Formats: sequence, C-alpha cells, structure tokens
Amino acid sequence: MSTDPDMNAILGFMPPFAETMGITVDHLHNGLPVMAFDYGTQVMGRPGFLHGGAMSGLMEIAAIAALRVTVAADEPAVRIKPVNITINFMRGGREARTYALGEVTRIGRRVANVEAKAWQDDPAKPIATIFMNFLLSSPKPA
Repeated sequence: MSTDPDMNAILGFMPPFAETMGITVDHLHNGLPVMAFDYGTQVMGRPGFLHGGAMSGLMEIAAIAALRVTVAADEPAVRIKPVNITINFMRGGREARTYALGEVTRIGRRVANVEAKAWQDDPAKPIATIFMNFLLSSPKPA
C-alpha cells in the first residue's frame, strides 16, 4: 500500500470496525481507492467462506471512500449521510484477499448515488455488489 497523502486522508475517515476487520487501501484505480482485506477469523462466516456482513462492510467503506474522494475537490468538508442501501450477494467469498471499489454514479447538490463491487481473483467476476444513496449537506457551523 502506498503512503501518499490521498491514501492517508482516506484512511483517516474510516470507522473503528474497518481497522478491526483489517480493511486497508490497496491501491488507487482511476483516482478511486480500492479497499481490501485478507481472509481471517475476523471476517469468517461458515468455515472456508467470508461472512456476508464482512463483505457488506468492505463495500460500504469502498462506497464512502469513492464519494469522499469525488467530493473532496469541490467541497472537502461536506457531510455525507447514508439513507438507503441495497446489497446483492452473487457467490460465496472464499479464503482469499477480497477487494472492493466504489464508483459514484450520480452526484447532485443534495443527493449522491454510489455503486460498489467486491471481488477476489477477477474484478469482472464480483462476489457481491452494493448500491447506496447518500444525503449531502454542508458542515455544521462552529
């Protein structure tokens, strides 16, 4: 993982559960962070498979990271609030490193839509996808 300022800024917003699960920024893809974690007891569901909540958490972090990177250029202090989430599990995650990448599909003044996908060996074969809607607002005055 690189230690450039963009990656450090992304790591700075992550909630405590991300550290517990071992989520890191693996690399940047077209300026967007690719989040990842390694298989272990902290993300294990039934033996040999990822827990669905671990996959969901990874994709949620990837979606938020993509939105943060996208809005940072225009409004670095914007507040984002998730309002809706849809998760599609496509296949079981196995004992392997898992990646997730978020992509902002629509952004307006008050609402943003983000899609993220998780994969293991091949990004063209996702194991799960997530669609999230966010409410955007200005930071609270001090």
